[in-house]
Amino acid sequence: SIFMKHTDQKIHTRDVFQVFWQHVSRYKWSAFIMLFLIAFANVVNVVVPLFYKRFFDLLSGELSSGSETVATLLVGTIMVVAGLHGVEWLCWRAASLITTWFQPRIIVDLEQTSLSYLHTHSYRFFANNFAGSLVRKVHRLGRAFENIADQIEFHFVPLTIALIGNLVVLFTRSQALSGILLVWVVFFLSLNLVYARWKLKYDFQSAAIDSEAGGVLADSITNAITVKTFTGRLFENDIFREVTERMRKAQMFTWRLGEYMDAFQSAFMFVIEFVMMYAAIKLWQQGLLTIGDFALIQGILLGIFFKIWDFGRAIRHTFTALAEADEMVQILKETPEVVDSRGAKELQVQTGRIEFQHVYFSFNQTRRVLRDMSFVIEPGEKIALVGPSGAGKSTITKLLFRFYDVERGKILVGNQIIAKVTQESLRANIALVPQEPILFHRSIMDNIRYGRREATDEEVMEAAKKAHAHEFIEGLQDGYNTYVGERGVKLSGGERQRVAIARAILKNAPILVLDEATSSLDSESEALIQEALSELMRDKTTIVIAHRLSTIMKMDRILVIDNGQVVDSGTHAQLLRKKDNIYKKLWEIQAGGFIQ
Repeated sequence: SIFMKHTDQKIHTRDVFQVFWQHVSRYKWSAFIMLFLIAFANVVNVVVPLFYKRFFDLLSGELSSGSETVATLLVGTIMVVAGLHGVEWLCWRAASLITTWFQPRIIVDLEQTSLSYLHTHSYRFFANNFAGSLVRKVHRLGRAFENIADQIEFHFVPLTIALIGNLVVLFTRSQALSGILLVWVVFFLSLNLVYARWKLKYDFQSAAIDSEAGGVLADSITNAITVKTFTGRLFENDIFREVTERMRKAQMFTWRLGEYMDAFQSAFMFVIEFVMMYAAIKLWQQGLLTIGDFALIQGILLGIFFKIWDFGRAIRHTFTALAEADEMVQILKETPEVVDSRGAKELQVQTGRIEFQHVYFSFNQTRRVLRDMSFVIEPGEKIALVGPSGAGKSTITKLLFRFYDVERGKILVGNQIIAKVTQESLRANIALVPQEPILFHRSIMDNIRYGRREATDEEVMEAAKKAHAHEFIEGLQDGYNTYVGERGVKLSGGERQRVAIARAILKNAPILVLDEATSSLDSESEALIQEALSELMRDKTTIVIAHRLSTIMKMDRILVIDNGQVVDSGTHAQLLRKKDNIYKKLWEIQAGGFIQ
């Protein structure tokens, strides 16, 4: 496969249950009442076979009826049984109602926590993870809680009560029979636990392949236009078929393992039932048991069989759920790469001065991007970053936003080191118009308002007018209420760019970053918004990454970046007067292209 496979096959069970408890504890009284009702219902269920023993002892004449007729005593016994079943029914219904209130809240809370924490992770984290895989992991965490909660409520608690209660009841009638059953139960449960732990590695593989399949699917759908353009439908089908075929084989293998275990369990139950009934006959021949005891034993065996059969599946489902939850829990436990420092303060932008002091940065050990990068941008100054591809221009803006932390050196905004201020306050003071703006699948109004979410409709429209987006928006069937599609695919590149510019205008931050902001515009559209960009940049410290000559020439100063350093600076005219410099070569390439 071309995708990374999951290799860690250890469940961090403590971490998973810690995350679950953090969310359950908000509703702990509901959880306690629910578990109490379930436990009480199962205690009642343990008591019922005692009355069936009495019923059959009365029928066989083992019990003296005194002055009352046997029929009256039998009816009374049945009435008691009916009453106990009624109490059991009420307990289960009440517990189920609490569950339907309780579990959905926990699931929603877990997914909300997951999304919120994902957004604290760094730029690098999202660059290294498929969006589709992350979505699956978030949903699987909620699904895993539901699965584990169901096993605890409907299997582990009832089984614990049933085993302890029935063994105690059987002990009062025959120590030998209770001993036989206890040995069998311990062996049976131990076998299931060992089997479930052995099967764990295959559960991990299934979970990893499921995440991989989600990533492949999301990646293919996201790039649907590229698939069409390069006639890649069959190629994409082959890639997806390969990963889903591995998923099918993994699921089939684990399901078959489950079937083999079920077959062994059922045979093992037949054996213990035969042994118990054979021993009971011998004890009855010795006068140590009554006819009613056979009904009691059968009731106990059926009750234990019913619950212990589910134990095998419950423990396997629990381990599977733990494996599914573990991926997301480890993300929740992972400290984000970029975090606010202890005691971080709010950024106070009195001036938009920006300074890089001897900054070093690498994406990895073999790829040094910036080396001893130093420059100053004065308040209100308009700076263009120019240089060959890969020189480090976009990296400078990413470091300014603190999407990454520098290895060495400092970056200051105003007089504050950005590593010592909160990320939220830093980014609130910088507006970005990216080269390829990605919009939410929401209305145009919502996308522009994202720049300042408390803005009125009128303010949004005013920003759209300044960005020359109002004209095309009004021409849409639903106007500002038009949904733009996933990533904004329903709009053209130029329209998306103008929406992004309107968003930046609405934000009105003191620092502005334009990353090829006019690259998606045709000449007519660019002419329309040059005035808007000039208005947007007024009184703002501006960093522009641009190749278009018309944009570069208007800057106060140009920083020439090469090999991770500032190798030259000056105005357009000053740089052209110099001999044999990178800027002059870049200019001649572009100007030559225009002349031809």
